[in-house]
Amino acid sequence: MLGPVQWLSWSVLAVYFACLVLLACYGAHRWYLLGVYLWHRRSETVEPARFTELPRLTVQLPLYNELHVVERLLAAVVALDYPRDRLEIQVLDDSTDETSRVAAEIVDRHRASGLDIVHIRRTERSGYKAGALGAGHRVAKGELIAIFDADFVPAPEFAMQLVHHFTDPRVGMVQARWGHLNPHYSALTRVQSIVLDGHFLIEHTARDRSGRFFNFNGTAGIWRRACIDDAGGWQHDTLTEDLDLSYRAQLHGWRFVYVPEHVAPAELPVEMAAFKTQQHRWAKGSIQTARKLLPRVWRSALPLPTKIEATAHMTAYLGYVPMLALTAVVVPAAFLRSELATTTMLAIDLPLFTATTLAWTTSYAVAHRESTGTWRGGLPWVAFLMVVGIGLSVNNARAVIGGVRRGPSEFRRTPKYNLGAHESLASRRYRGRIPRDTWIELAIAVAFAVAIGAAFAMRRFGIVPFFAMFLAGYGYTALTTLLQAESREDRGQVPEFSELQ
Repeated sequence: MLGPVQWLSWSVLAVYFACLVLLACYGAHRWYLLGVYLWHRRSETVEPARFTELPRLTVQLPLYNELHVVERLLAAVVALDYPRDRLEIQVLDDSTDETSRVAAEIVDRHRASGLDIVHIRRTERSGYKAGALGAGHRVAKGELIAIFDADFVPAPEFAMQLVHHFTDPRVGMVQARWGHLNPHYSALTRVQSIVLDGHFLIEHTARDRSGRFFNFNGTAGIWRRACIDDAGGWQHDTLTEDLDLSYRAQLHGWRFVYVPEHVAPAELPVEMAAFKTQQHRWAKGSIQTARKLLPRVWRSALPLPTKIEATAHMTAYLGYVPMLALTAVVVPAAFLRSELATTTMLAIDLPLFTATTLAWTTSYAVAHRESTGTWRGGLPWVAFLMVVGIGLSVNNARAVIGGVRRGPSEFRRTPKYNLGAHESLASRRYRGRIPRDTWIELAIAVAFAVAIGAAFAMRRFGIVPFFAMFLAGYGYTALTTLLQAESREDRGQVPEFSELQ
């Protein structure tokens, strides 16, 4: 009969391996997406028919306190190469600072030159971004509606590159690929650029080319107005209104088109607190959308592979919950596992390692290669990406748990700074409060530092690299957050994340 210590030991190992198995399931899905991508990688977007008369296009620009980027955004949008008699621009401004004044001056100047551009301000920020888009939608003149977030700089040919796909009356939305304005600004922006390339080059291409559902990404795309109306319009009961509307539209039979050949560049968050905010919103919103729409997906007449892929897509952030649980048990489990025979360890760990870590590193390495045209320099950043992913576990797992629970959610915006290559965050006015998770991350990093010391003392050198990954991940996210906050502390900026949780 097992004693209490043995029961505890086996319980820890059971949790440890259960976490690895769950992570391996999502790793296997990643292998699947990578395989589908490689199969279709040479497939180009089918050239559509051409309009003889271009449809009227409304461009919507949702803003909320975007002082540093509003001029850049409007300069790019008014330069779109689209017939002026077929173009309307809506500046959907919910700002509470001087962004509104700057936007109004620019709008007035361009309206005086004959451009159909309007500045729409709401008296209250109900529904956040979805509410702003809905307000603009009700008065929009266009048959088609393009949307750009404030951090984007679309090329002049954007609309003409995408619009002709709507000659097919079944097409409800066309999405361009995101590019990056500042991928080399810092280690954090390098990591983000690889993550987004993985999403747009691997995931989107695989889903689109294999006939699965994929989603509008909130910006850098064009919608057919009739599609939005048919799907039930913009709704704000989730934090990912784009994912929500995308699935509702495709469940109604609308076809989406992805055009990876056209790239719309955007600014990556340079502040760790802002990056965590963005990740928290995406994680919580995707789980809210899964809770809302997965029952409808499984009740539909869609093919089983499409239903399975939709489930994996909308629940992808769930993987952070077993990752956080793994953080809690990995130290005792590692010491317990060191007592097992090497052959037993390889038989158990190697398949799980291959299905999880290797799946993600391979996928992101391929994305880096496809984006830059070379393997050179990519692997170190992919390895660092995996470390940062570990460090986000507290932030994202808490978001997932919040998404499972029902209740109102506050939209957390991601501030943009329009920084040059050598400019500091201290030169910008928007500043976020230190997320409360930062102190938990710091405590976890300290715990892993102690565990590494214990491993050296016990001469268990084989487990040190494993602990070092957790130390590096949690240490980097916590210390970067704290150091960036310290560098801006005495600049007199108003905390612009004050609307955040």
